[in-house]
Order: sequence, then structure tokens, then C-alpha cells
Amino acid sequence: MKIIYWLRLQLKRSFDRIRNENLKRSALQAIPFWMASIVTGLIAVLYTKLFVAAEDVTAFVYNQHAWLLFILTPVCFVLAWWLVQRFSPYARGSGIPQVMAAIEISSPKTNHLVDKLLGFRIIFIKVLSSLVMAIGGGAIGREGPTIQIAASIYKIVYQLLPKWWPKVAKRNMMVTGAAAGLAAAFNTPLGGIVFAIEELTKTHFSYYKTAIFSSVIIAGLSAQALLGPYLYLGYPKVDGLSPYIFGGVVVVAVISGLLGSGLSKLILFIFAWKAKFRLTSHHILYVIGCALIMAFLACFVNREVLGSGKDIMEKTLFTSAKYSLWHTPLLRLGGILVSFTTGAAGGIFAPALGAGASIGSLAAGWFRVSDVDANMLILSGMVGFLTGVTRSPFTSVILVLEMTDRHNVIFHLILAGMLASLVSILIDKHSLYDRLKVQYIKELNTERQTELTEQIDN
Repeated sequence: MKIIYWLRLQLKRSFDRIRNENLKRSALQAIPFWMASIVTGLIAVLYTKLFVAAEDVTAFVYNQHAWLLFILTPVCFVLAWWLVQRFSPYARGSGIPQVMAAIEISSPKTNHLVDKLLGFRIIFIKVLSSLVMAIGGGAIGREGPTIQIAASIYKIVYQLLPKWWPKVAKRNMMVTGAAAGLAAAFNTPLGGIVFAIEELTKTHFSYYKTAIFSSVIIAGLSAQALLGPYLYLGYPKVDGLSPYIFGGVVVVAVISGLLGSGLSKLILFIFAWKAKFRLTSHHILYVIGCALIMAFLACFVNREVLGSGKDIMEKTLFTSAKYSLWHTPLLRLGGILVSFTTGAAGGIFAPALGAGASIGSLAAGWFRVSDVDANMLILSGMVGFLTGVTRSPFTSVILVLEMTDRHNVIFHLILAGMLASLVSILIDKHSLYDRLKVQYIKELNTERQTELTEQIDN
């Protein structure tokens, strides 16, 4: 009996030791995610405040002397483009395709390639270039850049871990960082999680779920600690909808999905055309031309072409000005086109939502629906257009739901997202982000081959 008791005691001690070791290992593996989440939340808040201040500068200049935009906008557009071209070419654009490319090519042999897509320099130039663009009135957003910034933060934390630290997968860190970045940018934790599942993860979600859940929560709470609990938009009235509004949702979803996909196709066409430019002066002339178009439209047509488009969402959802003019969607589409194709830093998430809101608002004017039904069409346009660009209907639906806290219209928005996803395939089978991701990977491989050739020659 003593031998049996001794054996049981030894087994218990062994199990306790193993359990303690596993707990310690799990805790150590979680710490890098938690640290990066806090930093992400703080930087997201700072970036948000700076971006709002930059847009306020544009509004001040426009209200005082609108003609100054013909000077301010070209100077800012060229400076924003130059910062990216000179110091960090992969800081251009949204940042989401770069994160997707980094996740796809991540391996021990490609660390130097991933470093070009994510890192300290990316963070600094991304913030600086996008803020300069915002001051110039560019139709850009901060949400895509926040995702690339957050993924960079997580990657940096990963690189700072000592060699004895329990192994953490770099790909896990980057995926989690992107989800935390979106959650902190929009204050939409579920949106961040769904974005990671729908857009970023190519393996089973079980490998990421614990890290993503904890990181999204911590990043969101860190942001809320400074900004307070808030909704990105607010609480639009969508109670007492007409039973016939589903017909309007279908129309808006189809139109916004087609326009979102069509805009993406046009952006890619312009990028392909610009790739043929041989001289730097050609790029500079193109950027100046885009800036002058923005200034002309703002001064002589409507100032709604400027900025991220959040003001259009707020105006149409929360004021009596429910019906947009016929040219408002065209202005928003044109603003996105000339801003995003400059090659400077700036996201397309918020501008896409603004464009979708203008489409829904225009359709509400066609049908002369009530204010409540108009709000429903505006939200449907936001989901539809963003889906047309990203091909991520569930992410689009969850984002809009969390921005407005209007869960009673979830079926309307799911219908809009699914229809927009289906019709957008008629124009292009792949999203803008997927196309740009492939382009970035090709560029990196070309640079790598050039470097190897130079090493051989030397």
C-alpha cells in the first residue's frame, strides 16, 4: 500500500509540474500580444486625433479662402507622394494589401521582404504621408493605415522577444495585429475578428482565436480609455421600417456593389497605366493634376469631394438632409479615384463607406421614402459599396452594425452585403486588395531577383 501511495504522490507532483509549466508557457506566449495590443490602442487614438486635426485644417482653409486649395492641395499631394517614394514605397495606399502580402509570404527565408512591408519606417511614413494628404483635402481614410501600423507594431514586438521566450508564430502576430488595428480604428471589436477570419486567415481559425479575441479586447479598451466609449457614427433611427423597403435595399445593394467593384477596376487600370511612366516628372505631373482636380471640384462644384466622407454619413443619417444631389456619388467616386491613385498613403475604408452612403441617400431621394427608410437605404449603400471594394460582405455588415448599434436591421444589411458581393463578380472576380496584394508580391520578388543579380555581379 505504501508503494501505491508513493506512486500516486509522484504522479500527482508530475502532473502539477506539467500543468504549471503549461500555464507559465501560455502566459509568456500571451504577453507579447497583450503588450502590442496596448501600444496599438494608444497609437490608434493618437493617429485618430491627428487625422481629425488635419481634416479641420482643410475645413478652416476652405471656409476662409477656398481658392487657397489650389495651392495647398497640390503641395500636400506632392509632398505626401514624395515621402512615400523617397523613404518607404510600401507605405503607399491603404496598407491592407501589404499586410495580406506579408502574411502570405511570411517564412524564415523571407524576413527581409516582410521588413519592407511592416516595420518602424512604415509606421512613421504611413502616418506622416496620410496626414499630409488629409491636410490637402484628400479623400482618404485612416482605417486601412491603422491596420498596417498595428500589424507593424505586432511584428516589432515579435522581433524584440528574447531567444529563450516560448515560441510565438510571426504570422499569428501579424494577423492578430491587423484585427486589433481595425477594432481600434472603428471601435468595432467584432468587425476586427470577422475581418481576420474573412480576409486574412488562410488556415483554421482555431490557431488564432485566443490571440485575436484577447488582442482585440485589449486594443479596444486601450483606445476607449482615452476616447471613452463611443460609436463611430451614432444611433440612426431605423425603427418602424416599411415592409417594402427590402425592394429599395436590393436596388441600392446592386448599384453600390457594381460601382464599388467598378471603381476598384478603374483604380487598377490607372495603376497599370502609371507603371509605364519612365520619368519621375511624369509621376509628379500626375499627382499635381489629381490635386488640381480635387481643388476645382471643391471650389466650383461641392466641397463634399474633400475628406474621408464621414461628414456625408453623419449628415445623411442624422439630419433632415436625407437626399443627396445627383452629383454627390460622382464626387465621392472621383475624390477616391484621384486621391488613392496618387501613390501617397491613405485608406479607402471610410471613403468607401461615404460613397456608399451617398448612393443610398440618392436612391432615397428617387423613391421619396420616409426618413427612417432613407436611413436604411443609406446603411445598405455603405455595406454594398464597401463589399464591392473588399469582397468581404460579413466584415462590411458587422462594421456597419457596430458603428451604429442598429442590430434590428441585420437581415437587411446581410441581404445588401450578399447581393453586392454577387453582382461585383460581374466586373472582377477578385477584390482590389487581392489584386494589389499580388502586385506587391511581384514587386518584392522582382526586387529580390535584382538584389541577387547585383550580388552575383559584385
